[in-house]
Parts: sequence; structure tokens; C-alpha cells
Amino acid sequence: MTVFILGAGVMQIPAIRCAKELGWVAVVADGNASAPGAELADRFLHVDLKDGEGLAAAARGIQAEFGLDGVFTAGTDFSASVAFVTNELGLPGIPLGTALKASDKLRMRAALAAAGVSSPRFTAASSPADGRAAAESLGFPLVVKPADSMGARGCRAVRALPELEEAIAAALPYSRSGRAIVEEYVDGPEFSIDALVHGDEIRIRGLADRHIFFDPFFVELGHTMPSSQAPEIQAEVLRVFRQAVAALGIRLGAAKGDIKYSPTRGRAMVGEIAARLSGGYMSGWTYPYASGIDLTREALLLCVGGALGPERQDRGWVSAERAFISIPGRVAAVEGYAEAERMPYVKRLFLRAAPGDRVVFPSNNVEKCGNVISQGPTREAAVAAAESAAGCLRIRLVPDDPDTEAYLRGAWKTEGPSWPPYAFEIEGEACRALAEMPEYAAAELRGAAGYGSGRVAPFAFAGQVLGRDWSGRGFAESASQAIAIAGGRPDAARLLAGRFWRALARGGLQAAVYTLDTETARRGAAR
Repeated sequence: MTVFILGAGVMQIPAIRCAKELGWVAVVADGNASAPGAELADRFLHVDLKDGEGLAAAARGIQAEFGLDGVFTAGTDFSASVAFVTNELGLPGIPLGTALKASDKLRMRAALAAAGVSSPRFTAASSPADGRAAAESLGFPLVVKPADSMGARGCRAVRALPELEEAIAAALPYSRSGRAIVEEYVDGPEFSIDALVHGDEIRIRGLADRHIFFDPFFVELGHTMPSSQAPEIQAEVLRVFRQAVAALGIRLGAAKGDIKYSPTRGRAMVGEIAARLSGGYMSGWTYPYASGIDLTREALLLCVGGALGPERQDRGWVSAERAFISIPGRVAAVEGYAEAERMPYVKRLFLRAAPGDRVVFPSNNVEKCGNVISQGPTREAAVAAAESAAGCLRIRLVPDDPDTEAYLRGAWKTEGPSWPPYAFEIEGEACRALAEMPEYAAAELRGAAGYGSGRVAPFAFAGQVLGRDWSGRGFAESASQAIAIAGGRPDAARLLAGRFWRALARGGLQAAVYTLDTETARRGAAR
């Protein structure tokens, strides 16, 4: 057997390895000649995955040299490219029209609406000027997305017309076709689903809870497999997913869905459906870890014209994926890797940031710094392992960086939302005190915040610093760790005033360490 795999990124590596384990010839194409899966292929072809004609020509060359049995992708935008090639060469697959409906959100929404499948009302937008008509037609709140992209790039919720026009302008550059979709906002929890399809049979291969943060954006900081939602909610989600797959005409291969369950509407609604296996580590890692079933192998067998084998027993474990993120700046080091790797039940660590890279606070799913995946016999064990390991991983930033300084100089807000969000929610007198603190302490006040005496700022214990940051740390814990990580008591004890505490509230442990590192660097340069 010979399979042509589109994509050589991390999400396609399980397919490349699986094909070779099956004894197949794995020919792999990617527009990035340095993609990590390229060296695993039996043959690598440097072809843009948007270039259907170029891919078809490459496939004909493969067919002439090796024979060609199937074309495959997972976790990419390019299921339509797969369908173009299979239709051109007469290989197993789905019609190109079906693939286009499953990769273009406007076509998808129209097909679902025509079939009566539960889905948000929508309209198209090709310029910010289309925002007013969309708002009048649909009302607020709304969601804006590029018509044909993935990874939540260019996606955001909007609640007023100026925001809507801004969101459309931001979404359009991410769309290959230059179009955006504006649709009703749907409340409630979100789920990811993988399935295999053969004719009328839709075999579910994983239902995960997605963990979405940072309104107005939709950043997935992890997912947990299997779902912990009530059985009746899961059944409703799967019912709507199956209807959507059938409505789009997917009858061979894989299908991936993002489905929301709206408590206010009392039903599930389709976020999107794709004619491929999911990315985000679900199909290649968390589902196999939780279930013991190799989903990628099953999907590869379908792509060469095989049938679904007998159903297998899910072993009933749990796998959790969690991301770690950064505030803006340049990476000096990634710390805590060895500690995270040693934790019980941690299976894999994926780093997407390296020294020298520029990082931002994420507004989509491609701007995160890395991911942790765990596998445990219980939900509690798997979730605790993933979250603890993600909390160990720290991006240490280069001192005195203009992007980080601009982030920390952002107006200190005593009320209302801000973007990027603050690491900690601070209320009442603590909020006012923090806003009014001088940037540095005078010499006679050094240590007044409790530095070196085992205490931290008094308001940290006043019950007015709430919750934990996106790394799972509390306020006082973060302050103590920052001081320890920065090397104990520095000469810059004067930092333990407004600059330090506001940085901690703004960006958590990472921002607090940055302020200490920056002060040390500045004082060293001044000597």
C-alpha cells in the first residue's frame, strides 16, 4: 500500500508513523520543507497544500512510481485538497463538493440550515461595512470568524457595532477566500468529537470537554477525554453531530465536530464539522491514551478503501491536555521541563516556544507556547497531572523588552474588562491601594511589603485577591515563587512596591520574575 499524506506537521506525525508501522509507503507533502514530519516520510515532497493542481500532479507521479491507494490528512485545513486529489485520480474519498462544505463555514451553515440541523443563524461579510446589516439581521451578541480557517484565528465574540466592524476587519486576512461569517453567539459548554464514517455508519471515536478562555476570544487551554457532562447532554450533542455529518454528505473517512450545548435553548448546536480527524492532540494522542484504540490506524485503513472493523472495547481511562501560555516578549528560556516530565501520569510534553522566539498573549490556538498531555486511571489523576505539569513550565523573558514593557504599562483598570486579561481579579481597597502604590519604595520603606520576612503584600491575605491565574497559582504563592526564581533577595529590594505588585496582578508569576530580572539587568548596566 502507498498513502499520500498531506501535511508534515506535529499533528500529522501519528499518521506518518502509523502508515510505516503498517508496512505502507508514506509519501508526505508540505509547503514547509522544514516541517518535523518530513524526515519520517519515505519520500517528502515540497508542495503547497493549497495547490490542488500541484498536489494532483505529485499524486500522479506517486501513482506511476509506487502505485497509490489513498490520500489522507489530519488536523489541517486541507480536506478539500485531499478530495480534489482523490476525485482527480479516482481514489476512495468524498465528493469535492462535500469537502468544500466541510471546510468553508458559509457553505457549511447553508447546508445545515437547508437540512434543518440545529445551527446558529448567520450571514456573510466581505468588508467591515457589512457589519451594520449583520447586526440588524441577527442582533447581539454575535461571533465573527474567517469563512475558511482553523485554530480560532480571527475568531471573536462581539456585543456592539464598533466591535463588530473591527472584528470583521481582523477576521478577513485569515480567510483564503476573503470572506467572514457573522453568526449568533451560542452559550454553554463546548465539545470536540472525532468519528469514522463508512456509508450510513458513523462510529464515534471520542467526545471531549473543551476548556475555552479569554473572552472575547476563544482560546482552548485544554480538553479532557472523555466528557464529564451528564449522559443526556452527551446524547444530545452526539445526535446533532450525526445529523450534521449526514447533512454535509460525509460518507467515507473521518469527521470531526465542535458542538456546543446551549442551556438557554435546551439543545445542542453545531459549531463546525470537518471531513478529517481533529488536531489539537485529540485524535493522535488523547483519544488513544484514554481508550486504547488507535484512531489514526482505523482512519488510514478507510482512506485506502477498507471497511470499519469490529467495534473495540474502550479501556475507560482519562486523558487531559493542557496548554501553557506567555505574556508578550522575547523568550530567554523555557524552565521547568524536567520537573514536568517526571510527574506521574504525564505522557507527553510539546514545546512551541524556544529561546529567541517572540511570544504574545494568545488570542487564538496557534499562539500558545506548548502543551502537556496526561493519561490516568481516573479523571482526577489525569487532570491533576496535566495541570500541575503545565504549571511547572515557565517562559522566562528577556529583560527590558519593549513589548513586555508596553504590556505592563497598560492602564491599571479599577473596573471593567481589559485585554489581555489580568492574571488575578483584585477588588475593593486592595484594587485602589494597588493602583495608588508608588512605582518603587523609598529607601526607608524597603522590606515594608514583607520582603525577606516570609510575608508578602498585606492585601494578598485580605480576601480581596481572588482565584488563580492561568497557570493555576495563587497571588501570594506567585509572589514567593518569583522572588525565589529571581535568585533570592536582589539588590533591587526597592522593586517590592507598585511595579512588582502591579506586574504580578497583570501577568502573574512570569511578569513578576520579569520585573526582578529587568531591575537586576538595569542596575548591572548602570554600574
